[in-house]
Amino acid sequence: MTDAAFTDQPADFDTRVLAAIESLPPAEQRMARFFVSQKQSVLLGSAAEIAQLAGASDATVVRTERALGFESLSALRQMLLSDLTGTPSPGKRLARTLEETGDDSAGALRHVIDIHEDVLVALKRPELAAAFGRAVDILAGAARRHVFGIGPSGAMAEYASLQFNRIGLPTAALSVSGVALADRLLWLAEGDAVLMMAYAPLYREVEIVLDQAHQMGVPVVLVSDNLGPFVSDKVAEILPVPRGKADHLAMHGGTMVLIEALIIALAGRGAEVAFDSLDRLGSLRSSIDSAWSKRGIRKKKESRKKST
Repeated sequence: MTDAAFTDQPADFDTRVLAAIESLPPAEQRMARFFVSQKQSVLLGSAAEIAQLAGASDATVVRTERALGFESLSALRQMLLSDLTGTPSPGKRLARTLEETGDDSAGALRHVIDIHEDVLVALKRPELAAAFGRAVDILAGAARRHVFGIGPSGAMAEYASLQFNRIGLPTAALSVSGVALADRLLWLAEGDAVLMMAYAPLYREVEIVLDQAHQMGVPVVLVSDNLGPFVSDKVAEILPVPRGKADHLAMHGGTMVLIEALIIALAGRGAEVAFDSLDRLGSLRSSIDSAWSKRGIRKKKESRKKST
């Protein structure tokens, strides 16, 4: 069976899979359901990784993709990407999330914890660890870093820039959209590096940053769960970090874990510079507020007075 056999069916991944699922043997049915429920894992993982996550064999992955009418895993991913980049509205994402969590607050907590536990498992994969090491090399070796992110990622870009600067690594945040981004891109120069947090579809701001980085010979480290296949020829390294479940409310806990791991890893690469920078930060704080360095002592004294 080939893609041509499905030309009369709606061009929707879930519809296509669910229309064929009853005709599949049990093992392929389970794998097909995995394709639908774990889209990001299917998009980012190799056949072997998908099989391991689904508790199946590589052969089952291959048999299922072919039974669904795809000539290869790559062809399946193309349709999956098309679905994922046709991004549903935030309201629809929230509605789908709430369908699973219900009105119970404790249920919402468990649901989110379960999602982040799955993300942490993905972050522990050996191939991601290897890509992480290469990303640290790029960022540590740069004269200056630029962290790109807009929307919710803009807040994370600001946070990463703040922390990188604190450990003595000059960093600027590319965290604005529209023409305001032009002012910040003026500082992009040869010898720098860009840490980019961006997701499909390919926004104009992302294209401009990538184009400017290419013109300047500046390497880009991309953190994304779905944009990699579109820009793999324009970035030096990709760190695939899931953002929860596909078509549900995006969650950024995994990205924050990655950012904080980068902070620690980069500090370790230049520990002396990091310690000197943090000492200077302490001195500057004391210059601004003379009581800063004594705040902990003051609290202890007040506590002792109350107890006597």
